[in-house]
Amino acid sequence: MTRSKWFLPLCAVALGVVIFAAQWIGGSPLNGLGSLGIMAAFGALVLLGGRSETIRGLRGDGRDERFRQIDIHATAIAGLAVITAIIVAFLVELARGHSGSPFAWLGAIGGLAYLVAIIVFRLRG
Repeated sequence: MTRSKWFLPLCAVALGVVIFAAQWIGGSPLNGLGSLGIMAAFGALVLLGGRSETIRGLRGDGRDERFRQIDIHATAIAGLAVITAIIVAFLVELARGHSGSPFAWLGAIGGLAYLVAIIVFRLRG
């Protein structure tokens, strides 16, 4: 699926606005401005990244089969990193005598999403 080069930058700015609002509500509007600035700078970098194949692949306007494979592998590695962090945090919380929440819930969501994906892809393939 090819997207407009504006999709990711606009999503980054929109997320920056949401983060800003959350930090404002939480009593840290200056931190929220910093977060919004970081997300807007990322959006600008992606939008103005020029002819870089990597930036065009991230934006979506330069995607091809090779970049889709790179994206799938990068997503899998990122998912493994997050799942590993959740498991470690869960075990640390248990060792401290706590319930393990919210890491138990995050791990359960990740595990269920994995199982559902395996079943869906198996049935489709």
